[in-house]
Amino acid sequence: MRSPRLAALELRRFGRGRLPRAALVALLLLPLLYGALYLWSFWDPYGRLDRLPVALVNEDEGATADGRRVRAGDDIVAGLRDSGVFDWREVSAAEARAGVEDGRYYLSLTLPADFSERIASGSGDSPEAGALHVRTNDANNYVVGQISRTVFGEVRAAASTKASRSFLDRIFISFSDIHGETVRAASGADRLKNGIGTAEEGSRDLAAGLDDAKEGSGDLSEGLTRLDGGAGDLEDGSRRVAEGTQALADKVHAVADKVGPFLEDNEQAIGDTARFVADSAGALREGLDGLEERAPGAAKDARAASDRLAAVHETRCETPVLPDPACPDLKSARDAAAAAATAAEDLGELVTERRDDLEKLDGRLAALEKQSRALAERAPRLSEDLADAVSRIDRLNEGAGKVAAGAKTLHSGLGTAKTGAVDLDEGVGELKTGADDLSGGMYKLVDGSVRLAGGLHDGARRIPDYDERERDARTGVMADPVRLASESLHRAPNYGTGFAPYFIPLSLWVGAMVAYMVIPPLNRRALAAGASAWRIALAGWLPVLAIGTAQTAALMAVLHWAVGLEMARAAGTVGFLLLVTACFAAIVQWLNARFGAAGRILVLALLMLQLTSAGGTYPVQTSPGFFNALHPFLPMTYVVEALRRLVTGGGLEPVWTGSLVLAAFTAGALALTALSAHRRQVWTLDRLHPELTL
Repeated sequence: MRSPRLAALELRRFGRGRLPRAALVALLLLPLLYGALYLWSFWDPYGRLDRLPVALVNEDEGATADGRRVRAGDDIVAGLRDSGVFDWREVSAAEARAGVEDGRYYLSLTLPADFSERIASGSGDSPEAGALHVRTNDANNYVVGQISRTVFGEVRAAASTKASRSFLDRIFISFSDIHGETVRAASGADRLKNGIGTAEEGSRDLAAGLDDAKEGSGDLSEGLTRLDGGAGDLEDGSRRVAEGTQALADKVHAVADKVGPFLEDNEQAIGDTARFVADSAGALREGLDGLEERAPGAAKDARAASDRLAAVHETRCETPVLPDPACPDLKSARDAAAAAATAAEDLGELVTERRDDLEKLDGRLAALEKQSRALAERAPRLSEDLADAVSRIDRLNEGAGKVAAGAKTLHSGLGTAKTGAVDLDEGVGELKTGADDLSGGMYKLVDGSVRLAGGLHDGARRIPDYDERERDARTGVMADPVRLASESLHRAPNYGTGFAPYFIPLSLWVGAMVAYMVIPPLNRRALAAGASAWRIALAGWLPVLAIGTAQTAALMAVLHWAVGLEMARAAGTVGFLLLVTACFAAIVQWLNARFGAAGRILVLALLMLQLTSAGGTYPVQTSPGFFNALHPFLPMTYVVEALRRLVTGGGLEPVWTGSLVLAAFTAGALALTALSAHRRQVWTLDRLHPELTL
């Protein structure tokens, strides 16, 4: 019996009852679970990011720059809401932190309070970069964190570009200001050029004037030398005067310290005493005047009285028998009168002999009276007069000290002036030489000023003076100088389309794997009939190929009309997938035929190796070296690369290469299966009693 007939008989078994038919339907639909269901679940996740709840915290307080109010935070919030990316929910910082932690929000974006201030700081002395704080929690979802980094990178770039535009706009405005200032500087250089011509004439006059100044400085030096000598003499004399006045002041202060308190306490007594002395002196003068006139007469009268008392004493005390009881007193009176008479006579002789001396005494008493009366009048103010006198002495001493200091300073200054005059004379000589050099240099300045004016005019023409339209154009280019000219060749319209070349062969491999769980890899009827090994192999392969073809048709129909997969080469995709089905069925058949129950485990292990080394998700170069080593030796590698060109477009070289590789794998697997069938025709104890059955 031929292999196609044997295959048909194998398939006919699924029509003999309800359970086999259900198993056949399950075989046809199982790839949909791996292919259609998986792709549908994340067909376009980036198109549904607006469903992800994300916390937005805007703490920006704004800032003022160049007289304008800047609210960069509000601008970014408005831009984020208009972008349609994420479900933005404005909350407080605390709620955002708690929400990211417990999973209510996938992530949070915080605009700090100083965000606008930092953005506006570019125009100040201490520019700072603005910061956007993003908080993620990979425990909620790792992929969302990766997506957010891309999204917020674009947000940061947009914010940076906007800040750069503002900063560069101010720079271009500064260019205009510099242009205007340079024009004014050029005008000033023109005036400078004219002024330098006048200065050149003045330099010649200066040289002539310095000749006269040289002669005058010589005379000044000689005169100051003579003045310096006289100032030295003046310094010596004034110093001696100052020393004398200082000694006088010291003595006066010593006396004042002793007498001053006495005068202040006894002014009244001094006045009274002075008046008493004056009165006494006056009385003495009057007495002296009368003394000269009455002294002789008084002497005569005193003598007569003495004689009478002597006679009375003699009569009463010496002659009578009984003396008078009053005799002792009379005797005393007699003796006193005799003494007084003698004194009066002596006084009279003295007055007569000392008349000149008495006149002198009278003159001195007159002077004493006058001075005493003057003292009596000044007595109430004696302490004040003493203080005034001390003050005058102090001022005299202070003035003398200042004169001495001034004389010393004058002498020192004249010495310095003399030295300075000499230096001046030398300096004037140098100035004269410099003036001659200046006059020559002014010629060069005239030429330089002409070049300066010309250079400034040329610079003004070179410095740009942009208007508003030109500033906007240049600011836009410099704020974002490198633009990404993105050109996607054969772009996949969504995430599911990009991953279809990976999940479709996965589902077909699973379909073949499950098919050989219900269909034996080697047809028993052919084995029992002793058919050739090739016929046995084909009889076990063709039923699964037929089921795989139906699986491919069902899978691609659902992906195209239900899920929305659009293929650049639909017919080529389906045809290539039939080749994939044939290859996968042949490989799975051989593993099951050769290794029996263990082959099913090997089929699953080979699937895992192919999934990890085919480069279906990330480029295989990003995987460890082990998977890079397996990559070129497994069929799914070529299936994924070929399906990418068939689904999204591009060159067909990977398709032709993949077809050849798959044909080789198919032929090789069928040959190995035939070899296994040949071995199966010989019965052994292991076949009769296998160690493991599944």
